[in-house]
Amino acid sequence: MDYSVIVIGGGHAGIEAAWAAANALGSVGGRVALVTMDPARLGTMSCNPAIGGLAKGQIVREIDALGGVMGRIADATGIMFKMLNTSRGAAVRGPRCQNDKEAYRLEAQRLIGEHPSIDVLAGTVDDFLTVERDGTRVVEGVRLPAGSGPVAWDRAGYASMPDRPNPEAVELRGGAVVLTTGTFMRALMHVGDQRSEGGRIGEGSAVGIAATLRDLGFELGRLKTGTPPRLSKATIDWDDLPRQAGDATPVPFSDLTDRSKFPVLEQVECRITDTTAAIHELIRGNLHLAPMYSGAIDADAGPRYCPSIEDKVVRFADRDSHHVFLEPETITGDSIYCNGISTSLPEAVQLEIVRGMAGCGRAVLLKPGYAVEYDMVRPHQIDATGETKSVRRLFLAGQINGTSGYEEAAGQGLVAGLNAARATLGADPVRIGREQAYIGVMMDDLVTRIPREPYRMFTSRAEHRLRLRHDNADERLTPLGRELGLVDDDRWSRWRNRSGTLDAIRAAFGSIRVEGRTLEEIARRPETTAESLVTHLPAGTTERPDLVDRVLNDCRYASFVDRADREIRRQRDAEHAVIPAGLDFAGIQGLRTEASEVLATFRPRTLGQAGRLAGVNPADVTLVQVAMRRHRDGRVGSQTSRGRR
Repeated sequence: MDYSVIVIGGGHAGIEAAWAAANALGSVGGRVALVTMDPARLGTMSCNPAIGGLAKGQIVREIDALGGVMGRIADATGIMFKMLNTSRGAAVRGPRCQNDKEAYRLEAQRLIGEHPSIDVLAGTVDDFLTVERDGTRVVEGVRLPAGSGPVAWDRAGYASMPDRPNPEAVELRGGAVVLTTGTFMRALMHVGDQRSEGGRIGEGSAVGIAATLRDLGFELGRLKTGTPPRLSKATIDWDDLPRQAGDATPVPFSDLTDRSKFPVLEQVECRITDTTAAIHELIRGNLHLAPMYSGAIDADAGPRYCPSIEDKVVRFADRDSHHVFLEPETITGDSIYCNGISTSLPEAVQLEIVRGMAGCGRAVLLKPGYAVEYDMVRPHQIDATGETKSVRRLFLAGQINGTSGYEEAAGQGLVAGLNAARATLGADPVRIGREQAYIGVMMDDLVTRIPREPYRMFTSRAEHRLRLRHDNADERLTPLGRELGLVDDDRWSRWRNRSGTLDAIRAAFGSIRVEGRTLEEIARRPETTAESLVTHLPAGTTERPDLVDRVLNDCRYASFVDRADREIRRQRDAEHAVIPAGLDFAGIQGLRTEASEVLATFRPRTLGQAGRLAGVNPADVTLVQVAMRRHRDGRVGSQTSRGRR
């Protein structure tokens, strides 16, 4: 069977990769194969059933602006929406929603199943089909073992295992392959001293693909992460605990969501409880039984910004309690996610911990928390397009690149899927800049750093965060998405209408005066609100208060953004100056040994990326820049390492 693009993995990265590739190929009628171990689990929320948050919410909005589906699925299945950081400036606010995890999975399957250019196949991939061309390894497809085959879809549009599995191994030919194995590559799960293969409870492990990648010369690493226990809501004294409610007027993620029918599902409340000093003593007394903490897991550091309760107790020894958020996983089921006590302790100890918290004295564990260790590919081996440097037309996205989080995975999936499609079309690759999107910040970070812990996006990572707000993602990226073939006619029409309204509001802000001041001048006052300005705006511009609020934010940040834009223009030539592929860093006179070794390992594509590498300082960048000019003039070969230290 022949496909334009083959996507391996049915998680958040795989979904966005398949969707982006199929849309980018739409004009030529190419087809995409999405291969996943269990099609019925496609779109599963493995850990917290929530989308968005600080910086992560911006990524979801960017995915949506580029024609992706994460925001649409989140809006259709959200059961509590909340804007985070509202006490701070608009640039660091983040939309977040709690989701019904079963509804999310089914909605993802429905959308993928309805796309006319995507075929879903059940199976695992243990080997790539590659050839040697002009001295470079090129991927041409994958091999599926016996038992794989196209999925069966029920009348509701949901996937199940194939009803006619292939009796023998099958070769899928493709112009490009996107690998999104998540936490499943040679995955092991741990609960106390019990170990089992798998990246999620009840599912298997992708074992053969790790050996294949090693055989192709890739350097692999090993990471670990964890998840908390799930409790039965019926056994919690729910009404006695402090409430945490969503926003009274929730904000959707997707520009395609009908605001008149939003939110779609019944909205719920969460509850808050706490660990205690006695619980902390219990944890300290059992640290030797926690593989996530004890060293029994042979992996790099776990997620520092989402630590296990064992790590919290040790790292913050002066604290005698930590908040735990009890979050419903569905509106129809009984499962509660214990946000804040990720753990790999034995199940009996977990139950003691849970029952020591207020409101949980008689709680029943539906599923214990567990740790999972898995293989990843050191991401200095990929380009910011997602393509690997040593094997052409092989793209990596998601946790295989050392990241954590649904949103980070989905953003990488979109970039990899888009560029995989463009590779098959013979089109130039697309690299999203750090000044364009949080997605661009993430992709650049991955190729200039070796993660020793799962990478997570923060607003602090984005030096241009004043312009990368969640509310203006459509302005930044929808025209680009249209140009790349990712944005369909419906989304484009909605954006053009919205853009016209924004233009009218901005014109009014500059021309209408109140008490001798323009609305633009008034908007710069910290106490000014969008509601106070609406009454002064002409008819036809006030139906969308959120657009008025956006222009208000533009005014407040204008001077800072203008200053940042001047700096961006100043740096652009150096930032995007391409380092010649044949440049010999070891031969650059005066370049420090550490810098030379780091540059040779990462092989940064641009001077800007070189400058962000740990171990490379501004003086090193200057020397590389001089060497680039000499290389272009054909004089680099005469350099020696004289003067290096």
